[in-house]
Amino acid sequence: MLSSETIAAVATASGSGGVAIVRLSGPDAATIAAQICAREKLTPRYAHYVQFYKIDPQTEVTTGLVIDMGLALYFKAPSSFTGEDVVELHAHGNAIVCEQIIASACVLGARRARAGEFSERAFLNGKLQLNQLEAIADLISSNSEQAARSAVLSMQGVFSDEVNALLQKLIYVRTLLEAALDFSDEDIEFADHDRIEKELRYTLERLAEIYKVAAEGARMQRGVTVVLSGAPNVGKSSLLNALCAEQRAIVTPIAGTTRDLISVDLNINGVPVTLVDTAGIRSDAGEIEREGIARAETARAQADLILQVLDNNPTDIDQLSDSDGIVVVNKADLLSEQASRLAGVVYVSATERTGLDQLRSAIAERLDISSDDQQTPFAARQRHLDALQQAQTAIERAMAQLAQAELPELIAEELRLAQQSLGEITGEFTPDDLLDYIFREFCIGK
Repeated sequence: MLSSETIAAVATASGSGGVAIVRLSGPDAATIAAQICAREKLTPRYAHYVQFYKIDPQTEVTTGLVIDMGLALYFKAPSSFTGEDVVELHAHGNAIVCEQIIASACVLGARRARAGEFSERAFLNGKLQLNQLEAIADLISSNSEQAARSAVLSMQGVFSDEVNALLQKLIYVRTLLEAALDFSDEDIEFADHDRIEKELRYTLERLAEIYKVAAEGARMQRGVTVVLSGAPNVGKSSLLNALCAEQRAIVTPIAGTTRDLISVDLNINGVPVTLVDTAGIRSDAGEIEREGIARAETARAQADLILQVLDNNPTDIDQLSDSDGIVVVNKADLLSEQASRLAGVVYVSATERTGLDQLRSAIAERLDISSDDQQTPFAARQRHLDALQQAQTAIERAMAQLAQAELPELIAEELRLAQQSLGEITGEFTPDDLLDYIFREFCIGK
């Protein structure tokens, strides 16, 4: 779907820099760019060293005033990012220079692009599937090497290929069912019960495998939150400082020093981890401290993992709880050699910096974070996980109906719903409001 409008925007990050790129896309991109460069025409896929001229808004011709000097690159449709004629004007990285170039382009008939409009046109013109475009945004915002690699895998179509293979399998089974419906009056059995069950069971197994990889990829992109929780003075703040190797939290012998949430960013096996220190929980807290405890409870409720920190007091150790998290005994350097150590408990010393590697390994294991030498999962988002789950539920309903010898029409309808859910991942079936939401998160010029 080629647009009749030509759009223009800065495609590089804002601020000063060596180079900035003004991008134009649309039917008049080459003509407009050629006028700004005072050239008769631009040769596709050739880097022209040119001067950029200011265009008079009254006469729509060059004023002879040079805005800057740089490169002009023309990508002729459909061999471009958007599938339309695209021109990139490489100027020096100055906001005033870029604004003058865009203003000149608008005088000549272009308009300023909306956020994400270049990517939207790439999707509408069939250059990339929806989840591949989302992976571009994920790559731009990646804050770890693993996250960047997973985004590149999705950009390359690894996730799309997996989803498309499932879609083809569903289409095949639906074809068997539709054949049975179309020839229901004939004495021919087109849809073999055992074959359909086998195909659906295989599809469910592949769905589960893909969901597991997608969930890990989603976690890698958004990161995880780990909360330090426990009574005052058990060493939560000291442990936070030790894990991040910085003095981020104030540490004193006075109980209740930490009143507010303190967070630091870590990297465990390539996955971004936000470690949050919280106020110590006790019953005789003052008014301000109670507010800190309330915030600590909120952080605990929202955490992916809780580290229940205790000191080396034998009474505390005997009262271990919080089975959903990891129990961490701090100040282990003060334990006697005869003191028993309980299985499943991580013993550390924040002051001596011992046991920290074991704690990191325990966090990675509990959160199912793969190590750097394992295969990188493709990037995914929560909406993709939701769609996979919806498809799984629909196929499970279809299998239940198949087992109960329900009408083929009912089974086919469930498979249609499963196909629609999977199609929302790639953009084959996508409501307009979802498209608007996704492309709004892109920057101008993307």
